[in-house]
Amino acid sequence: MDIQENIVNKVASSGLVTLNLEEYYHKGERLIYDIKDNLFHGLILREKDFREFIKTHNWSAYANKNVAIICSADAIVPTWAYMLLANRLSVFANEVVFGDLETLEAVLFTKAIAKIDFGIYRDERVVVKGCADIEIPVYAYVEITTELTKVAKSIMYGEPCSTVPIFKRKD
Repeated sequence: MDIQENIVNKVASSGLVTLNLEEYYHKGERLIYDIKDNLFHGLILREKDFREFIKTHNWSAYANKNVAIICSADAIVPTWAYMLLANRLSVFANEVVFGDLETLEAVLFTKAIAKIDFGIYRDERVVVKGCADIEIPVYAYVEITTELTKVAKSIMYGEPCSTVPIFKRKD
């Protein structure tokens, strides 16, 4: 007697759409530019010296990188100094922000999420993938949830085989 078992992949037939935030991670190198290295005696920024540095420094080393500009010294740095740095870096770098690496990551994810056509998730049951090979910041999950709530039928977090319900539209 031949017993044939039908194995059904319930996840595949569930109609769930998976959104993986890892796909929106910018793979470019992240760097911090600390303006403290340009301070005279670690205290003040001298305009003439700084402008000369801006003019002669090899900025191509920042090509296609993501740069966060900070000042780790307890010094007052004029706004124009950050503007000069941003102006020069923006010619080469992929992204330039004022702030730490966390701020840089937020900007990168915010820009990537802004490019998503959320219309493709209209009336869909969406699972926002929870496990990733890279660390996805919480704010990326918050931002994606805010956008999905406007269009999705439901939102879940985790993996299609094990999800946590987040939102279900009342029809």
